[in-house]
Amino acid sequence: MVLHLSGTDAELAAREARERIAANLDATTRRSFLRRSFTLGGLSLLSGCSLTDGASIELALSRVSRFNDRVQAWLFDPARLAPTYPEAMISRPFPFNAYYGEDEIRELDAAAWRLEVAGRVTDRRPWSLRRLAGLPQQSQITRHICVEGWSAIGHWGGVPLRTFLAHVGADLSAKYVGFRCADDYATSIDMATALHPQTLIALSFDGAPLPPKYGMPAKVRIPTKLGYKNPKHITALFVTNTYPGGYWEDQGYNWFGGS
Repeated sequence: MVLHLSGTDAELAAREARERIAANLDATTRRSFLRRSFTLGGLSLLSGCSLTDGASIELALSRVSRFNDRVQAWLFDPARLAPTYPEAMISRPFPFNAYYGEDEIRELDAAAWRLEVAGRVTDRRPWSLRRLAGLPQQSQITRHICVEGWSAIGHWGGVPLRTFLAHVGADLSAKYVGFRCADDYATSIDMATALHPQTLIALSFDGAPLPPKYGMPAKVRIPTKLGYKNPKHITALFVTNTYPGGYWEDQGYNWFGGS
């Protein structure tokens, strides 16, 4: 199916993609760029280390990434909404994305599934899908931006994460909310992003229960973040002041991952 966008829509989509790709090069590209360019001295001045070997480059990359995180957090506006789109612009089929192939997609028993809750919360009882579906729901048609350079528009529905955090008595002054998943994935976000009005615990896609390829029975949908910050098949949520890292973040990807 070919989508014919108006000039304004096409320009917006292109600008979004350019900005997000430029701000979030993958770890391999960034390492290559460091090796080719920053050995001239610019990065050594910024990071305070001499780039003479692999360990020095990794240390420099880590320091620049942390600096990038601080800048993105400073620029993040918790009241600014990500763009939304009309139903006619939904990408069908919506692409599958994960660190594994489609032949390894997880299929969970929705009836037996439970979301564990831990950390700085007052109510640690696990949540069933039925109980979660009983909370106020919200839907959105937003753009998923992948760090690899592609994007797609999807229709998601679910529970605002801030609503869920209020129900479990989360410490909203804590720094991080982390997630663990049935596919051995993990990631974490800042509390400001967790409380953003468009951040969802998504239970549906395109008006139907979330299918396995998109994260059944629940995923986290964050339109203000890049795709790798949107975990699927979530099984645990925790609130903490200790930096939690994540699957890709521990391999050199930028932690804040803002779009």
